[in-house]
Amino acid sequence: MRHSLRETWSGLRRNLAMTIAVIVTMAVSLTLLGAGFLTAMEVNVAKADLYQKIEISVYLCTESTQGGQCEEGKGTTDAQREQIQATLEANPEVSTVTYQSKEQAFEEFQRVFANSSAAASRTVDDMQDSFTVSLVNPENYAGVVSEAKGLTGVQNVQDLHSVLDPMFNWLSTLQWVTLVMSGLLLFAGALQIANTIRMAAFSRRREIGIMRLVGASNIYILLPFLLESLVAGLIGIIIAAVALTAGFWFIIVQNAQPSLSALAWIGWSHLGAAIVGTALVGVALAVIPTLVATRKYLKI
Repeated sequence: MRHSLRETWSGLRRNLAMTIAVIVTMAVSLTLLGAGFLTAMEVNVAKADLYQKIEISVYLCTESTQGGQCEEGKGTTDAQREQIQATLEANPEVSTVTYQSKEQAFEEFQRVFANSSAAASRTVDDMQDSFTVSLVNPENYAGVVSEAKGLTGVQNVQDLHSVLDPMFNWLSTLQWVTLVMSGLLLFAGALQIANTIRMAAFSRRREIGIMRLVGASNIYILLPFLLESLVAGLIGIIIAAVALTAGFWFIIVQNAQPSLSALAWIGWSHLGAAIVGTALVGVALAVIPTLVATRKYLKI
């Protein structure tokens, strides 16, 4: 073991510039990879939280409303309202259906705009009665919205998916861009590691030949090269972990969470999982190229 450690230190000193390049490349690529992991976790956490809060509002016709499935000058009849409710409740994607009368809608309007001049601008007759629909799986909303829009007596159907879906699509795109960029850098790091090991093996070819002649095992010969790449990889992993922790603290904990407290945010456990994931990738990135390079170039 003493020989392996001595050879590892010697190899790191001889290839110092390449080792530093490997460390920097791995640190940057693993940081981007960890950022991609955290972005994916945040998208999933925020999506699950927001979608669970989303309800579909089905507004019924009044004598003054137009559009939808309304008849001009006519409001939704009692029979139509009962049919709408029965249809919605029969849908397997619907969890609960709650009816809100015009009077209840007016009370809610007065409460929301109590300190505004708009409170005196509406009467009960200006309100629409409606149904509030909760879904079993909020992501499967399209079928319920489409069915509700086709029911006679329905003037309009509103939900927040038209706002949230583009936002989550953009975040998912950002996530994939981050992962692709980190993947390219990881590939560059793998090539640098393989090249560094190739150069180290070439510089020690005579010593390797002697060890082969005296019957040294493959593990004994390869261990210094593995330790070189692992040292570079572990330093890159530590730098990436520090960068991810600092970014999480300053960007999310100190700024994002206080500013957008209504939004669900990832926590320290998610950061830990991201660091573990990047560490595993970093170790694999250090070991696999080394094994490939030594297998090809150390056959003396």
